[in-house]
Amino acid sequence: SKLAALFEHPLYKIPVPEVTEKDKLFIINPMEKFSLHSSGSDEWVSSSKAETLLPTGKTAYDTYPTWLKFHIGINRYELYPRQDPLLPTLLQDLATQRIISSVQKSGGTQLKLIMTFPNYGQALFKPMKQTRDQETPIDFFYFSDFERHNAEIAAFHLDRILDFRRIPPVSGRLVNITKEIRDITTDKKLAKTFFISPAGNVCFYGECSYYCSTEHALCGKPDQLEGSMAALLPDKTLAKRRSWRSPWRRSYHKSKKAEWELNPNYCAQVRETPPYDRGHRLLDLIDMTILDFLMGNMDRHHYETFEKFGNDTFLLHLDNGRGFGTHSRDEPSILAPLQQCCSIKKSTYLRLQLLATQPYRLSDVLREVLAADPLAPVLAEPHLQALDRRLGKVLVVVGHCLAR
Repeated sequence: SKLAALFEHPLYKIPVPEVTEKDKLFIINPMEKFSLHSSGSDEWVSSSKAETLLPTGKTAYDTYPTWLKFHIGINRYELYPRQDPLLPTLLQDLATQRIISSVQKSGGTQLKLIMTFPNYGQALFKPMKQTRDQETPIDFFYFSDFERHNAEIAAFHLDRILDFRRIPPVSGRLVNITKEIRDITTDKKLAKTFFISPAGNVCFYGECSYYCSTEHALCGKPDQLEGSMAALLPDKTLAKRRSWRSPWRRSYHKSKKAEWELNPNYCAQVRETPPYDRGHRLLDLIDMTILDFLMGNMDRHHYETFEKFGNDTFLLHLDNGRGFGTHSRDEPSILAPLQQCCSIKKSTYLRLQLLATQPYRLSDVLREVLAADPLAPVLAEPHLQALDRRLGKVLVVVGHCLAR
């Protein structure tokens, strides 16, 4: 396994700082137990109703569902650990657990559903909108592009291969529109948008500001629909998140340019502006820029952090559906923060160099990992090859910076 070999490399053994109690997102009561209802249902209940004694040798933690263990594991430095034993189980849960509720997620430009499992775990479902081999038309503005379910899956694995670990786990899944959405939804607005197409397929379109109309309906074959299932982060009432506008945000206008596109010394003023004037925030933003360039994602207008950790923490790389839309062309403007600031974490640079070598080639590692997803092949081959080409371009930019 190329992934196993990569994770054995010394660059993937660099220790994370020691995690103290104040560095954890949640402080949990180790005596709090959860157990399954004796009725045989899959629901779990907290210790007020649970058995007072646990099976020999088990801790209360062993009774928690995987999604809850994932939430409890989040800390100041990472969303999940490098060699996380929970990850395979969590991905399996996302792909196979019974769906007991499907409602539309409010807000956003395109249709997304929140799906709930019997153990109270939840996932964000993004349905398939275009096939693997379709490219975003060259005349499309980045802000009117589709969100792709397979981009969400590939982005999670790419982020992990780069050792950022800032995207919540995502798995592909085939969903039955009739049984797992239409028949169980309590969302009246969503329920009104189901219909049978002339071809006899079950379709729906939901309510949103873009692409929610009969012309853009999502249709099954006849009711099977592909989508990505992303583990939801803890509810914002439990773990507040702060949204930050990216300094390199695009103008989202058909003819206006943003300031960073006009001012070659733009980075100098960013460096003087909090929170980029101290700590590693700017370097974390440049990590995110590199991830976006490799995927071809131009839509990173905001990013989020957990409020509890202040400015000294990682950035969450959420909403990656507009990545992997084109393989035949690259978008150099995505790398503007790296080019203008000429700064990069040494560890990131060394890993990128490693992923450009034959034994650890980025496309090979990602191809291997994606082959295990339920919707494999997740990416068309030209997208994997484009990753190697783009990685080479990132290294060239860093080379120019070093030469300067």
